[in-house]
Amino acid sequence: SVFCPDVSRQRYVLGDTAMQKMAQSHVFLSGVGGLGVEIGKFGYHLFKQTQALTVHDTKQCTKWDLGTNFFIHEDDIISQRNRAEATLHHIAELNPYVHVAASTVPLDESTDLSFLKQYQCVILTEVSLSLQKKINDFCHAQQPPIKFISADVYGICSRLFCDFGDEFEVLDTTGEEPKEIFISNITQSNPGIVTCLENHPHRLETGQFLTFREVNGMSCLNGSTHQITVVSPYSFSIGNTSDMEPYLHGGIAVQVKTPKMFYFERLEKQLTNPTCLVADFIKPEAPLQIHVAMLALNHFEENFGRMPNIGCHQDAEEMLKIAMSISETLENKPQVNGDLVKWLSRTAQGFLAPLAAAVGGVASQEVLKAVTGKFSPLQQWLYIDMLDIVIPLEKMGSEEFLPRGDRYDALRACIGESLCQKLHDLNVFLVGCGAIGCEMLKNFALLGVGTGQDKGLVTITDPDLIEKSNLNRQFLFRPHHIQKPKSYTAAEATLNINPCLKIDSYINKVCPATENTYSDEFYTRQDVIVTALDNVEARRYIDSRCVANLRPLIDSGTMGTKGHTEVVVPHLTESYNSHRDPPEEEIPFCTLKSFPAAIEHTIQWARDKFESLFSHKPSLFNKFWQTYPSAEEVLQRIKSGESLEGCFHVIKTLSRRPRNWTQCVELARVKFEKYFSHKALQLLHSFPLDTRLKDGSLFWQSPKRPPFPVKFDFNDPLHYDFIVSAAKLFSTVYCVPFTEQTAGNTENLVDLFCTKCMYFIPLNTTHLQVVQTDETARKPDHIPVSSEDERNAIFQLEKSILSNEALQNDLEMKPIAFEKDDDSNGHVDFITAASNLRAKMYNIEPADRFKTKRIAGKIIPAIATATAAVSGLVALELIKVVGGYPADAYKNCFLNLAIPIMVFTETAKVRRTEIRNGISFTIWDRWTIYGKEDFTLLDFINAVREKYGIEPTMVVQGVKMLYVPVMPGHIKRLKLTMQKLVKPSADKKYVDLTVSFAPETDGDEDLPGPPVRYYFVQEDN
Repeated sequence: SVFCPDVSRQRYVLGDTAMQKMAQSHVFLSGVGGLGVEIGKFGYHLFKQTQALTVHDTKQCTKWDLGTNFFIHEDDIISQRNRAEATLHHIAELNPYVHVAASTVPLDESTDLSFLKQYQCVILTEVSLSLQKKINDFCHAQQPPIKFISADVYGICSRLFCDFGDEFEVLDTTGEEPKEIFISNITQSNPGIVTCLENHPHRLETGQFLTFREVNGMSCLNGSTHQITVVSPYSFSIGNTSDMEPYLHGGIAVQVKTPKMFYFERLEKQLTNPTCLVADFIKPEAPLQIHVAMLALNHFEENFGRMPNIGCHQDAEEMLKIAMSISETLENKPQVNGDLVKWLSRTAQGFLAPLAAAVGGVASQEVLKAVTGKFSPLQQWLYIDMLDIVIPLEKMGSEEFLPRGDRYDALRACIGESLCQKLHDLNVFLVGCGAIGCEMLKNFALLGVGTGQDKGLVTITDPDLIEKSNLNRQFLFRPHHIQKPKSYTAAEATLNINPCLKIDSYINKVCPATENTYSDEFYTRQDVIVTALDNVEARRYIDSRCVANLRPLIDSGTMGTKGHTEVVVPHLTESYNSHRDPPEEEIPFCTLKSFPAAIEHTIQWARDKFESLFSHKPSLFNKFWQTYPSAEEVLQRIKSGESLEGCFHVIKTLSRRPRNWTQCVELARVKFEKYFSHKALQLLHSFPLDTRLKDGSLFWQSPKRPPFPVKFDFNDPLHYDFIVSAAKLFSTVYCVPFTEQTAGNTENLVDLFCTKCMYFIPLNTTHLQVVQTDETARKPDHIPVSSEDERNAIFQLEKSILSNEALQNDLEMKPIAFEKDDDSNGHVDFITAASNLRAKMYNIEPADRFKTKRIAGKIIPAIATATAAVSGLVALELIKVVGGYPADAYKNCFLNLAIPIMVFTETAKVRRTEIRNGISFTIWDRWTIYGKEDFTLLDFINAVREKYGIEPTMVVQGVKMLYVPVMPGHIKRLKLTMQKLVKPSADKKYVDLTVSFAPETDGDEDLPGPPVRYYFVQEDN
């Protein structure tokens, strides 16, 4: 394979075709300032396997660059290095597979542009608008056209423009997996209506194409492709089916991806009539207003030979006049936003690094589209402004924004000295140092978060070690960091960007078990918590801790090209836990065990088999023999009629324990026969192919697929792979030594593979292990053991003891934890072979190792473009949180860079819950009661009534019910002291309780109340 192992998550997003197209790309990037370097660093991520990336710049490094370009350091300024040359080796060291070159020659109106013909894509930043137009005309005129992207960040405004030529074909507009729909009926009509299985909506759109397979009856549909019209969420029409045979049963409709043509106009034409992506539907007019404002800035620079002065009101008025006249020349004559133009003028020399990160992420995704033809390109402008950040700063004097000769001058020009100082003095807790965490730390370093002389600290934690697969999107890590803790390594790398940062690293997980470390006092010391997590459960927990301690929280996440950000501010917004995503659909137990219909089912089955064989059963085995230290003692106890939990399965495992490599192979061979032959024969014995249900319909019809036994064939690579991978894993768990040479010596294995296995003896349906067909049934916790099995256990254990095969070493196994990222351990090999054999048995299309690894390892496809975009947006919201902005300033965002969409929405305002008589509360309210040593539960209830005017009827601590009047014995608890009821640890000063109140009408549910923090003794306050 041409692909390195560390691009796997990117490969899940892009696919092999796109990756190979990228491998032939030659990209030119001009301008390596704060925005250019954000795009340049994706030369590593996006141009993996590209032939070349050229970074071009004519400017020298200055102090200003330290706050905008994370690859420029103090020594670059002292030695007056060119910016392209200073950043070159940093970009190059990210990826040895890319040839990165620097160019420092002038690029201006007199430059001969023919040198650009060698490139497939040209990206411009910090280039004048007139030169942008000239280069765009040149690129557009080439055959094939050179893909052109320009991007700019000035102060509070940013723009991104794309032109990929008159016609640009995209093979896959969304990057989503083609949908597969199981069919329950097709009508004989014009048009024919296809209905999908109950409770399985098709989620298709009119105009899409589908192909059919496995349709019984109307078989002429199989292999044909039809354009569909959506009729309902569960049905669609496909054209005339009236002359076809009647539909009987079964069938799968598979979505067919069709190419789509996109059309682009040159920059010159788009300037007067721009096609813009609307990002904020509350302000649909904003893109055109920013378009006008930024054109006015370009004209101001051309007219005066300089940018507007920082904070200068006179220049702002001049730029407003220019904007008014420009608006008249545009086709739509958009209304000019005076505030936007003035603030752009006053901040234009400044630079918001997080805004560059957000725009750089989107721009990099557009580069990827340009060179691969995958995903829908931006048509043709994206404008983002941060007017929300500066409007509250209106009353600040101009001197607040003026430069002071340090690394924060570019930031100060945008947000003023006071807000810069608040960022420096900030205590922030960052949870997670993965892809988003790395980007976040880079943003913190550029903003100077936690660099104050007396105040300010960045605390980070992550329990994970760095894996090779992390390297292509967690940009603070390098190959020599593999197997080092993420948090310590990320801290060290962040200090390289800004040595003034104060950073404290932990390697603890944030969960109930670590509340001694991350205590209420710890949270109270933090000004804001930022999460960079990959799971909902951890987010919910940290959110609950933030709500309990009244701390702001900013959350974000990505999946492939999709991303989200969410801001939670005490007393202003709802919390993360205020909304619930629908739970992930679980595959029914009976589907996994007996009736798989898709490759995902067989992969999950194989993953479960791995867990059972190599982790769960060995762990139970060890636990049993830790409880009962000798085989003789166990034999004596079961002979005397004692029932020892799990002993039957443990003794069975002991009696079959392989002692050498040959026996490991034999065990694997037995498993092959059991899983891929006997299982099929048993199912067909229980449900013959002609079995019908009570309504007369066939039992074996879609989505149920009849299994067919797989006959073992030594020469079939899939069969061989299963045996060898299973035998290796059995060797590991049973502590049997083997060498790769032994495992690979196939000649000696032929006889073993052909070992006669047990003959199949069908179980009758009266047997305990009946085939489960109920989709709602869950996996049983315990399968009862028969008296015959117990007698057999005694016999087997006696035999093991007599054979000296129940010694101390025999009573230990080595459980294996599934590890997807180590390709040498054979874990994914076993799951791939087992899954594909089961797929073969059920006539399901198999999956390659790559797809199997993604599904079995629950790998979230990741790409650094979305990661950079969301972390930039989070850092922008952080500035607002630090400034104590009002509720309407905050924005949540959802983006999908593949389509592309970017949607900003206002945060959900906090809801107030009425109890009664004018008493109400929000999630941010917390009542407090101070007690004393002999304070009883009755005293607590009375204290709540006296202080808050309402008497609790129920008191709960977490999941423990302290007082529910209807429960037996609870009335007696009223006399017990709170100390006795709650049983606090010695260092615990308080406990958080939940109270509820009697309803106004009998029969209604109790009314909920806010949390009540009960202090065991009066605090000195």
